Amino acid sequence: MSRVPGWLGRLGAGLTEMSERLDERRAEVEKDTDDPGLTEGAGSAEPGGAAPPVRRPAPPSGRRPDPAEAVPWGVRVAAEAGWRLLVLAGTVWVLMRVISAVQLVVFAFVIALLVTALLQPTVARLTRRGVPRGPATALTAISGFVVIGLMGWFVTWQVMENIDTLSNQIQSGIDDLRDWLLKSPFHVTDKQINQIAKNLREAIGANTDQITSAGLEGVQVIIEALTGILLVFFSTLFLLYDGRRIWEWFLRLVPAAARPGVAGAGPRAWRTLTAYVRGTVLVALIDAIFIGIGIYFLDVPMAVPLAVFIFLFSFIPLVGAVASGALAVIVALVTQGVFTAVMTLAVVLAVQQIEGHVLQPFILGRAVRVHPLAVVLTVAAGGMVAGIGGAVVAVPLVAVTNTVVGYLRQYSLEVQRDGAAEAVDENVEDPAHQG
Repeated sequence: MSRVPGWLGRLGAGLTEMSERLDERRAEVEKDTDDPGLTEGAGSAEPGGAAPPVRRPAPPSGRRPDPAEAVPWGVRVAAEAGWRLLVLAGTVWVLMRVISAVQLVVFAFVIALLVTALLQPTVARLTRRGVPRGPATALTAISGFVVIGLMGWFVTWQVMENIDTLSNQIQSGIDDLRDWLLKSPFHVTDKQINQIAKNLREAIGANTDQITSAGLEGVQVIIEALTGILLVFFSTLFLLYDGRRIWEWFLRLVPAAARPGVAGAGPRAWRTLTAYVRGTVLVALIDAIFIGIGIYFLDVPMAVPLAVFIFLFSFIPLVGAVASGALAVIVALVTQGVFTAVMTLAVVLAVQQIEGHVLQPFILGRAVRVHPLAVVLTVAAGGMVAGIGGAVVAVPLVAVTNTVVGYLRQYSLEVQRDGAAEAVDENVEDPAHQG
């Protein structure tokens, strides 16, 4: 006889017994919940007295905890923050890849923004005096780029005019340095100096192919530089002439919920950028004038071109001042000797100390509040990512970002405060709440 019917009977008996046990357990839980002795005083505690605790039924012994409850709270917080950081890192990586693909266009537009921040007050001043915006924009932009071009031409002209004299002075300085090394306590011999010179000549000869390829790459760099200059010029023209409508068009791309905050952050970011550019230009001009005067009276060759280099390098915070000052000291050392080099170093350090402790706090004030450590790290990161251009635009980018983030945080707090105040006002005016 088959054993299947007996097996089905035992299965049905087991299920019936399990159902009865569950019914008994459910009845016990309902009885404990409905017992008035457990909830007595829970809602009628006397003033000043503590309500008795309400006992809750314990979960069945065989019930497994929820996996989310089994994970410690700190691990869950770390996981939540971790995947969001991964998403942000991926977004930044993709953004950097896109920027690197169109690096020339991005740098041209950023430089155009800096030039626009410098020239826009002149356009506004001309329009207030009755000049139409188109001619005022063209006149200001063309004048600004003509001044920049004249500076570049002047530096090139001075270098070409003094290259022969400078070469002779450098050769004389090298000979003096050689004589000093021979008579110095370092016990350097003439044979060792000749061996060093021979090694230098061999190194140059061995790398002739690389030098030639570098020259060919220089032609490509010149073409890219000319393209960038044209992009900067046209971008500056349109930003000066139609900057407000470009900003309004950009606001229409922002989601409606975030549009008021972005609309308020934009003008503040522009004021920060304008203050940074004006202050940097003024500080760089003062550095160039005073260091140029100092090295001129010390009879350092090409004092005016060196002053122009100091002005241009001053747009790279901290690093530019050190590099341009070192260049002036080296030229003084190889042309005029150790004493003139020491005096040039003293002039450079004195002017830079006045700049760091007097000029920048007085001129920039509180408009650009970036910690010196943040400046150093930002310039280093910008230089590593995008070279000299990255070092130039890194600090204004951080200053503008700091202003925007601070304003958006304050705006968010004000929105939350206004929402809470409106909710309180609605509750006060509602008759149901008044009753």
